[in-house]
Amino acid sequence: MDEANIDFNDIDLVGVTQGPGLVGALLVGISSAKAISYALDIPIIGVNHIEGHVCANYIEYKDLKPPFTCLIVSGGHTYLAYAKGYVEYELYGRTRDDAAGEAFDKVARALGLSYPGGPIIDRLSRNGDPNAIDFPRAYLEKGSYDFSFSGLKTAVLNYLNHMKQKGEDLIVEDVAASFQQAVVDVLVEKTINLAKETRSKKIVLAGGVAANGGLRKMMKYKGKEEGIEILHPSNILCTDNAAMIGSAAYFNYINGNISQLDMNVVPNLELI
Repeated sequence: MDEANIDFNDIDLVGVTQGPGLVGALLVGISSAKAISYALDIPIIGVNHIEGHVCANYIEYKDLKPPFTCLIVSGGHTYLAYAKGYVEYELYGRTRDDAAGEAFDKVARALGLSYPGGPIIDRLSRNGDPNAIDFPRAYLEKGSYDFSFSGLKTAVLNYLNHMKQKGEDLIVEDVAASFQQAVVDVLVEKTINLAKETRSKKIVLAGGVAANGGLRKMMKYKGKEEGIEILHPSNILCTDNAAMIGSAAYFNYINGNISQLDMNVVPNLELI
């Protein structure tokens, strides 16, 4: 507020994450937001955290309008959806086990890297061979838009254990690049297929993993082949931030979705 040179009297409404997330953190945020809303007598909007990631793109691209296909990939969530409107989504796919970002973090930990693992693996991948190790790609049943990364994670762990038992030197950059490529291949193929099915002219990336250089590069390459525009927020808007929640609150407000002061947190809130 100091940086924006405003005070509480300049605020028109309060947006706050209602879920999903850790219940303790959600309760702190929603309690503060309720207090501000009550004290200033202004509307309060409970925001879906996943929707917030999508709405970060409206900050980056002022002229962006639905409909479009969106891939939301973060440490806790992986969704493939079709945005029919600013607050209306049709869900086509989700992770059945580990989220993409979660798989990055677990593999990074197995490699002895720090947290969060995604940015480090992305950086190491630039100096590695993505074809060095043939890790599995889980495309699931024919026509499915769901994701599964637990098998890939297990395959990486088995490879690391195998190399250790044999006493062979490990090329961390090759492991990182091969693992990342296995994740990116599945994310890109399913997203492009959905965009073609829904006849989307745009694909929007959202969430922390949307900052991944390998994902952005391959998605743009495939998008160019299919004549589909690929959009993603700046890195600072990919990770969790208050601006995206404010953006989502605004679009919910203009669509008449106003919350009440008795609303509660929903730790397992779904996109739809």
